[in-house]
Formats: sequence, C-alpha cells, structure tokens
Amino acid sequence: MALIECDTGGGIVRPHSPASSSARLARSSPSSAIEAMASTARVARGLGARVATRGASSVPTNRTLSAPAHRARVSSSGRGVVRVRAMSATIIDGKAIAQAVREEVREKVAAMRTRTGKVPGLAVVLVGERKDSQTYVRSKKKACEEAGIESFGTDLPEDATEDEVLAVVEAYNADPNVHGILVQLPMPKHINEERVLGAISYEKDVDGFHPLNIGRLSQRGREPLFVPCTPRGCIELLERTGIPIAGKEAVVVGRSNVVGTPAALLLQRRDATVTIVHSRTPNPEEICRRADIVIAACGQMEMVKGSWLKPGCAVIDVGINAKDDPSKKLGYRLVGDVEFDSAKEVAGHITPVPGGVGPMTIAILLQNTLEGAERAYA
Repeated sequence: MALIECDTGGGIVRPHSPASSSARLARSSPSSAIEAMASTARVARGLGARVATRGASSVPTNRTLSAPAHRARVSSSGRGVVRVRAMSATIIDGKAIAQAVREEVREKVAAMRTRTGKVPGLAVVLVGERKDSQTYVRSKKKACEEAGIESFGTDLPEDATEDEVLAVVEAYNADPNVHGILVQLPMPKHINEERVLGAISYEKDVDGFHPLNIGRLSQRGREPLFVPCTPRGCIELLERTGIPIAGKEAVVVGRSNVVGTPAALLLQRRDATVTIVHSRTPNPEEICRRADIVIAACGQMEMVKGSWLKPGCAVIDVGINAKDDPSKKLGYRLVGDVEFDSAKEVAGHITPVPGGVGPMTIAILLQNTLEGAERAYA
C-alpha cells in the first residue's frame, strides 16, 4: 500500500516515504487536507490520476489510473495524506456460469420430456484413437447424461475411409431421434474434414461449422440455426457478467475459423466495433489498448500482456497452453493466451485459465442440442 500526496491543482499523486510524508504533514493546513481529500474523491469518480510507483507495487510505473479500472480503495488520515490501493480485476467464474447454463438446459429437457415424451439426442462420431479426443468424447457423453440428453456414439478405427465416415454422418442425419451431430476433430489426415463437416445437416450442426450456418452468421438479417460453441460461450460470459457490448471497441486476437472469426462476427452482431488482430497486424499492442473488450484466441502462450490492455477492459482468454513448471506434479501448468498476472492488474474483468472459457464450450454444446430438439418438436 503506497502513501500518496494529492496535488489539488492537477490531481498529480506522488509516493512518499513515511519520513517525507511526516515532514509534509507538519506543514499542511486543514484547508489543504480538505482539498487533498476532494482531489482524491475526483480520482475515485474516474477523473484519473498519474501514479509513479516504486518497488513491487502492482500498478505499472506512470500508468493512468481510473476508478472503474482499478476500483481504488481510498482512505485518509484527515491531515491531507491519502492511501490508495489498486485492486485486481474481477475474475469471471466460467465454471459457475457454465453450471448455470447446464442447469437451465436440464430443466428445459425435463419439461420437454413431460410435454412431448421425447428428449434431445446428440450423436458424436470419433475416428481414431487419440487419447485427448477420447477424453473429450467421454466428457460430452457424461454431460449429456447429467442434462437428460440422449447420447449416441460411433467410434471408427484410424484407417476408416472417408466414405465410411460419411455413411455414419448420413445415418445420423436421417435419424429423427438425433438433433445434433458432432464429429470430433482432428480427424486422420487422409480424411477431408471440410467434406465431412459439410455433410452434416445444417439443422443438426451443433458445432456451428456448416457453411450455411457460418454464412448466415456473417450476414445482417440472417439468423444461423447454430453458432460455434466456444465463441458463443465467450459472449455468454460477457452478457451474464453484465458487461456491455453495444457501442464498445472490441479486439479479437486470432482469426481461426473455430473461434476468432465467429467471435468477431458475434461481437459485430451485438453492435460492437470490432478489430481482428493476427500474425500480420503491425503494432497489435496499440490496437488492443483501445479495446473495451479483448478476446484472446491466438494459440500463443501468454502473448497478450497487461501493458497491452486498456484499464478497466474485459478480457476473455480462450487459449490453453502447457507451461513448464517443475513445482507441479505433472511438470507443467495450464496458462492462456493472456499473461494473467499482469493482465489482472489492469483489466476490470478477466477469465482465468483453467476455469474460464473451457467449461462453457460443453455447456453451449448442450444448449445447441436442446435448441435443435425444440425446433424439431415445435
């Protein structure tokens, strides 16, 4: 906690040692103390103050502080000296929000069963024996069970032909009990993923990657039947946290078809002014510093630093990377595309890794499957 003297003329604050503070207090008058506290109040209302810090302060040197950004705690000795402590960003609890979404889905599925005698069905196609893919598929099946959604699955060997995969997709397309089809990616290299994904009926495309759904997402006045799960999860995190989007500057770091581009389109649909930062973007830091909302989905470990951020912005970190850490049992820890420790001292809201965006992806998958069934049984 730094001791700070307020200059009533310009709102400039300077750190002092206890000795120098005592000397200045001896010279201060009651009126100057009142003026100092008034100046501090202006800081707390967001007019801002320039802060120079020493040592291990959590506020970077010469950063402009505003109360909305750091929600500074201000206290006064009554003698013209105030204490200001910068507070870290509010952590967006993706686990809690995802659980709320899943509970909503479970309740609606139960109501559908009561009303129609039917429940949503999700089919997952797995090609090959990748351990990570098998883990993802198991987690999706478990989530379906908990929500009351019927789970279907087909596992094909690594050497399955493309035609064999397409035949499975077509069978699920024709099954009226299946309302969502998901082909687990990546598939073996000899299979054309674009062709397989394009074969899924756009009415059952719960991943939101069918050309018709992506095309509709990109056009004003057209509504896709499904939106990709992770980008939709990012928007849900913002909206359920009460972070405004309309009229705000938003930057998406990354332009992948899976997250970056759909996320930018979703922000644009909600009336944000959107910029995409990618590998050929000059001065990405300067662009990010203008943003009220930053979605990082570039696949580069801790690329976005706290110095890139506008004070008080909202940061959604989609990345998940393994960083060497000998202190951990597995020898690594998970980090995102944002350098969390520095970013949380600048941002107003931020998602952690893990526990931020990740839990939302499966929650939105369940939500998409439910919506497919609601259309089928309307």
